[in-house]
Amino acid sequence: MKLSVNGHSAFATTGGAHFDPAKPAVIFLHGAGFDRTVWRLQTRWFAHHGRGVLAVDLPAHGWSDGPVLDSVAAMAEWTAALIDAAGLKQAALVGHSMGALVAIETAARFPDKVRGLGLCGVAAEMPVHPEMLESAKANTLKVQELMTFWGMGNALHKGGMVSPGLWLRRESLAVLSGNKPGVIYNDLAACNVYKDAVARAATVKCPTVLVLGDGDLMTPAAKAKPLAAAIAGARTVVIPNSGHFMIVERPDETLEALKSSA
Repeated sequence: MKLSVNGHSAFATTGGAHFDPAKPAVIFLHGAGFDRTVWRLQTRWFAHHGRGVLAVDLPAHGWSDGPVLDSVAAMAEWTAALIDAAGLKQAALVGHSMGALVAIETAARFPDKVRGLGLCGVAAEMPVHPEMLESAKANTLKVQELMTFWGMGNALHKGGMVSPGLWLRRESLAVLSGNKPGVIYNDLAACNVYKDAVARAATVKCPTVLVLGDGDLMTPAAKAKPLAAAIAGARTVVIPNSGHFMIVERPDETLEALKSSA
């Protein structure tokens, strides 16, 4: 499905069902360097259980056009514009990693547009290792290798994907390698400098669940505690035997956790 957001084409998948703006909407926001495809194992359930689903490619990612957005705040403004472009009054936002920061920022700045939050692989701050930033800026392969190696839980390095036919690390590398030069660096740099998550979270009033992996090396579960404490009534679900990519590593457990807020 294509939408026009701020004069540029934005692409979204709808979970295998017709998108109906009259239904409660759920918008899925991907992490740094990735695209809408990371959500394919959650979107179908919502699309076939009474929700209108949009798993979007952020500008300059996947099949979406437009200039890359250089800050979490700019991505939040784009998300608010997307809600309007889709003909919605409000939506639940489900974000992974960078997308979770964008979801928090959007809910804080545009509270009337956000009815719930699902925050996967999130932390109060997301500093990026200098080696990753350096590689991303130079557009070398090392950053892609580090993102997939550190992002994947230990159990998945040894096999055991629950989705038949998927090789998570190789698939992740394929998505990352498809990015235009500068996109991964832009995303990582935006996460690295964003320090407003806790302050923004304190203003969030909608139902919120944090979905964390107990083996996440990129956003360790303990680093999400300030966010959980800041959001009134927030619920935290820690998924066992999972790294940063719980949405693919442990898709069923992630889905169950998200149902309450989306």
